[in-house]
Amino acid sequence: MSGSSIFQLNHSPELTDPVLLIALEGWIDAGMAAANAMSLLLGRTDSEPVAEFNIGRLLDHRARRPIMHLVNGLITSLSWPSIELKAAADSSGNDLLLLAGAEPDFEWESFCDAIVDFAHTFGCRMAVTLGAYPAAVAHTRETSLSVTTSSIDLSSSLHGYARGTLDVPSGVHSVLDVALNKTGIPTLGLWAQVPHYVSAMNYPAGSVALIEGLKDVAGLNIEHSELVSDATATRLRLDELVAENPQHRTMVEQLEELMNQGVGGPDVAPTIGFDRIPSADELAAEVQEFLMRRPDEPGSGEPGQGDPAGPESGS
Repeated sequence: MSGSSIFQLNHSPELTDPVLLIALEGWIDAGMAAANAMSLLLGRTDSEPVAEFNIGRLLDHRARRPIMHLVNGLITSLSWPSIELKAAADSSGNDLLLLAGAEPDFEWESFCDAIVDFAHTFGCRMAVTLGAYPAAVAHTRETSLSVTTSSIDLSSSLHGYARGTLDVPSGVHSVLDVALNKTGIPTLGLWAQVPHYVSAMNYPAGSVALIEGLKDVAGLNIEHSELVSDATATRLRLDELVAENPQHRTMVEQLEELMNQGVGGPDVAPTIGFDRIPSADELAAEVQEFLMRRPDEPGSGEPGQGDPAGPESGS
């Protein structure tokens, strides 16, 4: 790849009204919900490379170091972070463009210009960014989705999603949202609300909610039965853990009550003071230990890498 080029075009497929889906690592992704949803999209669909971005220009390798593979003192290989655009299709044949990899550290404007150009070149009918954030919700309830968008028209057409009002630092997802909407491509962000006491580990129910949300907002059909099974198994393990401790049961009951007190319908996020959120530090540590004791079961594994902050506009 040329040092002066921000990307290398590998293939220019013929696509019909594709949906651009964006999930970049390093931004808010509690429970690894967006990362695992994108992994499912890349794994369940016959994706093909379209473009590879120049990580030498876009990434700080001291912050995103390559992984060294060491065997008996011998460096066998290095795995570098990447940012790739791939073409795929859902189970109904709807065309997709998948933007996955690391969130850029540098040159956000150039990066966004390139993505906007790709979206128009391939005739994208809309774009959806994926994320997840820790929320004062209970694992015993269905995972709710929040929505963010810079389009007034699109915002007014979406119903049944939580919405929030706050000022927080932005990720490149929001910059892409503004840039794409300004050029006429309807763009929105879907955010899974992950229980704050499991936000640092895999939470498959968040990924399930995002995949099912894509059907509602973009008409996409993506087979995800394995994720549903993982979510069910994780729910049962969490139920078992909570049942063992009266304090944990009380905390979950308090969260359920807070959710019951949400007013204004699903389009309005419940107003919950942070002083009313039960402390989950002890439970979170126990959950992690509890799940890691069962590495052979679906949904267990290494803790996730989600940012503990909330989205631009949303719980």
